[in-house]
Amino acid sequence: MFVNFMRYIFEINLLNFDPIIMKAILTLVILTFCAISFAQVSDPFPALDGETLTNQRVNLPKDIKGKYALIGMAFSKKSENDLNTWYSPIWNQFIYKSEKPSLFAGDYDINVFFVPMFTGAKRPAYKKVMKKVKDKMNPKLAPYVLFYQGTMKAYKKPLNFDEGRDVPYFFVIDPDGIIVYKTNGKFTHRKMREIVEAVEASFN
Repeated sequence: MFVNFMRYIFEINLLNFDPIIMKAILTLVILTFCAISFAQVSDPFPALDGETLTNQRVNLPKDIKGKYALIGMAFSKKSENDLNTWYSPIWNQFIYKSEKPSLFAGDYDINVFFVPMFTGAKRPAYKKVMKKVKDKMNPKLAPYVLFYQGTMKAYKKPLNFDEGRDVPYFFVIDPDGIIVYKTNGKFTHRKMREIVEAVEASFN
């Protein structure tokens, strides 16, 4: 739909419309498209019930309201590989607590969950994969890995998985369970800076 509309605008442009007017129209179209693409920001995070590697049931966002939270979701092997690039940076930035107090040190008081999503044909492998991951993963990360087994339908539209299944998605939600930031793909320092800015109010 968007492509067809842009083709129509381009054809209009060939009719020698005023370039200033055309620039204004194109700017409006792009801004509108961006607003639609990221419509889930400012929406509530949909309920998600899962099990951590420490065998605790957690219902997001119900069980974590009152704090900011960073939630990473992966649907495929490829997206899980990209999700893995985030483990160490997020651990160092938000989870690790220094045992040596410092006058200038501070901590982020947020919840963090990495969520492998077992949907469709992957659902029967849930327990097997969960055990395999538990055996290999650093035990310190276990409370922060939340396995989900169910359908993708409940999340695809509300969370706008616009880049498909092969990239991980990250959401920052505020203490009321409202999405305030979204990104996707492999870790980058730019994305981390944006996440830090989104949870800045939690720093103490």
